[in-house]
Amino acid sequence: MATLLYRLGRFSYRRAWVVIGVWLVLVVGVLGASAALGGKTQESFAIPGTESQMALDRLDAVFPSVAGASAQAIVVAPTGGAIRDAAVTAAIKKMDVRIAKIPGVDSVISPFSQYAGNAISGDGRYARTQIQFIGASTDVKPATITALRATASIAEDAGLTVAFGGQVFQNNTVGLTVTEVFGLLFAAAVLFITFGSLVAAGMPLLSAIIGVAIVVGGISAISAFTTVSSSAPLLAVMIGLAVGIDYSLFILSRHRNQLAAGVEPEESAATAVGTAGSAVVFAGVTVIIALLGLLVVGIPFLSVMGVGAAFAVLIAIGVATTLLPALLGLLKGRLAPKPGSRAWKRAMVHDEGSRPTMGLRWVTGVMKRPVLATIGVIVVLGVLAIPALSLDLNLPDGGSQPKGSTQRQAYELIKKGFGPGYNGPLIVAVDITQTTAIQSDLEKIGAELKTLKDVEYVAQGFPDITLDTAIIQVVPSSAPDAPETKVLVQSIRDLAPSIEKKYGTPVTVTGTTAIGIDISNRLTSALIPFGAIVVGLSIVLLMMVFRSVLVPFKAALGFLLSVTASFGVIVAIFQWGWLGNVLNVENPGPILSFMPIILMAVLFGLAMDYEVFLVSGMREEFVHSGDAKQAVRRGFANGARVVTAAALIMFFVFFAFVPEGSGTIKPIALGLAVGVAFDAFLVRMTLVPAIMTLLGRAAWWMPRWLQRALPNMDIEGENLREHREAILWTHGQQGAALSAEGLLAGSAESPVGPLDFSIPSGALVLASGETTARRLVAATLGGRLDPLSGRVQVMGHPLPSESARVARLVAMADVGGLEREESRVMLGELLDERMRLSQPWHRIGSRRHRVERWIMRINAELAVVSAGRGVIVTAQSTLQELPQRERAIALATVALSEGTPVVMLDLLDSFASPTDEEAFLAAVCHLTPATTTLLLFTPATIRTGVAPERDLVVLPLATFDTATFDATTFDATTFDSTVFDTAAFDAPAFDSTAFDSKGALK
Repeated sequence: MATLLYRLGRFSYRRAWVVIGVWLVLVVGVLGASAALGGKTQESFAIPGTESQMALDRLDAVFPSVAGASAQAIVVAPTGGAIRDAAVTAAIKKMDVRIAKIPGVDSVISPFSQYAGNAISGDGRYARTQIQFIGASTDVKPATITALRATASIAEDAGLTVAFGGQVFQNNTVGLTVTEVFGLLFAAAVLFITFGSLVAAGMPLLSAIIGVAIVVGGISAISAFTTVSSSAPLLAVMIGLAVGIDYSLFILSRHRNQLAAGVEPEESAATAVGTAGSAVVFAGVTVIIALLGLLVVGIPFLSVMGVGAAFAVLIAIGVATTLLPALLGLLKGRLAPKPGSRAWKRAMVHDEGSRPTMGLRWVTGVMKRPVLATIGVIVVLGVLAIPALSLDLNLPDGGSQPKGSTQRQAYELIKKGFGPGYNGPLIVAVDITQTTAIQSDLEKIGAELKTLKDVEYVAQGFPDITLDTAIIQVVPSSAPDAPETKVLVQSIRDLAPSIEKKYGTPVTVTGTTAIGIDISNRLTSALIPFGAIVVGLSIVLLMMVFRSVLVPFKAALGFLLSVTASFGVIVAIFQWGWLGNVLNVENPGPILSFMPIILMAVLFGLAMDYEVFLVSGMREEFVHSGDAKQAVRRGFANGARVVTAAALIMFFVFFAFVPEGSGTIKPIALGLAVGVAFDAFLVRMTLVPAIMTLLGRAAWWMPRWLQRALPNMDIEGENLREHREAILWTHGQQGAALSAEGLLAGSAESPVGPLDFSIPSGALVLASGETTARRLVAATLGGRLDPLSGRVQVMGHPLPSESARVARLVAMADVGGLEREESRVMLGELLDERMRLSQPWHRIGSRRHRVERWIMRINAELAVVSAGRGVIVTAQSTLQELPQRERAIALATVALSEGTPVVMLDLLDSFASPTDEEAFLAAVCHLTPATTTLLLFTPATIRTGVAPERDLVVLPLATFDTATFDATTFDATTFDSTVFDTAAFDAPAFDSTAFDSKGALK
């Protein structure tokens, strides 16, 4: 990963304008598509599989006039007046008639209708008009709402007060207020203090804003095709800004530190992306896993929120690892801190005589008293978590809307005129298909419902036209979000079996209030599987990153402390009303039902961000020094300042959404703000170094079997350092096609080497040895097997860091033996298949002609080496029917057909006669292009008197005694070996004095 990101960072640096142009095109394209599609956010709290949703779906099928979206028009007579006054009554009726004519309105029940129920208050001043729309709330068009609002003027002209309530009137607009702008300004101030440079401070902000623009445009475009909650883009904006700034901050901070140390700008940018960028990628993946874990809950609107926020994190990762290094490529070395400046001194913090930073002093104090620090953090967070025991959850209703909104006014007027329960009536759906005494049974069922506790009013039941389903409206005495209402819903469900037994009429409860209760129950039951999946996957990921068992579990337990403490703060403020006036909390009450699971998902991901950024520095120091305590000290000092800056930025960005945010997003924003503060400053920067100090070397323990099972992600960049050193060594190989120094190939069971050689381009290499040694060396040089030690490069690409590229540059084939399954394969089929697998797609159409040309070349060479007396080879010739010499040449041609610059052939069996051996070697050398390097592996040294017209390298292969060999401690540089052993080389046709020490012809 580090090597891949290193290359990506270098490419972005070198191709700065191309990368920047791609991002700008993406921004313009996404925003343009969003504007063209005209998508809008809509609230839809559908929850498939629950009783309330299934009942609503049934009503939608058989009783659509009551299943669609609904609203209420609340009319209040002036002081001293009454609804029954003639003028007032006339105005209300006129308004109701106008409403009924609005397109999209299905029906209107006037407060004076016989079906209105208890629609006029006891004091005679309040009246409710029920409005039913065609379809769900997501189907109600804005024009319908506008026309409905306009009818208020009819009643207002008569001196009445009018307010409209219902889900369709919720404020779904998404926009940034001035407080969010202040959040960005605070973030900019933190960045300036951190970097001491306006240019450096502006780069993370610019990158994050570009990423957020893409995210908002993408979500807006998607909203044209599916229902997207208004909270989804706001959550994505919060997450996108926070992580977008932080991820760029980490990479830029590493880059400036390296510039201060004298690293060349391009190399520094690439290295910063490879090292700090690796931490960014894995931290971001952890956040994405946590957010996508919301899909487990099975609630559509919550899934959309999770996917939208995960998309924001993905874009932030892409921006940080591509756009940021492109911007660095434009600035070159101008971001280097000036020697003697504060930024330069911070980069040199570990130099002798340097002044210790605040982070270094802090971690030193924590490490002196780790037990006290651990207990202190646990006690503080534990006390803050106490209010979380009183957590009460519910969906947002009219009471959570901003003051002054028509929905909030309607909510307050209904509560004052009729009682709180009228803001959330329950709908009891009754299946009447099995009864004949419909009206009698409905009356009896209504009477039983009236006996339940907390019932304020039970309306008369009325059936649909087809007499399939009837509905009974039950008004609770308590508010929709009151615990007593939840108890009432469960009481009706508990009563349902006895009602069905008595009357043969199954009963279900639905309505907005019941759906909200079911969502809360679903979310509560989903917390355990959600936590298990998200935390479990993240722990495995952190094990891969840190190569430790205890560190990931310690990280997860620290998260539990910070998240429960943030729950406690939310309950105290939004449920109990503490500091409500300061934070503009207008209506304390139950917490948003999906807040805990969203907060857990986002905060867990962000907590792992800090864990990765801080502990990866400790891991890096431990890998290099092996001193566990010194690693904690130095790793913390290296990352403390940037983690502090990142946490402050996140806090300000999240908190900016609290004062003027919507009732839906406000508790989430505050929970994230305080959760980030608790987790960064108390857990990660106090508890973590304390526990790491107590654990010592045990913190990095992992059983061997688990180390083998989990891939090593190398987040500390050790492989990247080796790759960079290998690149420097490769550049010094003077253009050799293949070269090695102290190469030990193979495996711990069968090591081969050490080998030293330098093979020029177009040379012929004769490598002899036993079968195992030949195969292991060929697999290593072909990029299929990593070397055990030493240095090796093929065509300018070091191994093993660029083994994938090498594998594409090397063709391999066995040319001597014959496997049973290959015996009946035709040569033409074999050539065609090898070309199909190795050639680019645009050359596929010419395969047949190229197969014919290769076969013609084979026959031409056979005619030369056999003086016209050889076997004629055709595309239909099977390998079984060809003699050994012809078969070997044909199989060599199959490898040559790939057109790679390096070809490796393994002659499994020696030729029967020196003549065949000589003919094979001559034919293959003629078939091989002059610039192609040919390696021929043989069981014994080829004895031939024909010297090919190309450079010749003889490479004897030998294996070690595995009984005395330890691959983990072997150092090839301690061996004094030569590649070419003239004493062991018995070839009368060759003169050993003609070869240099590398085995190449002088």
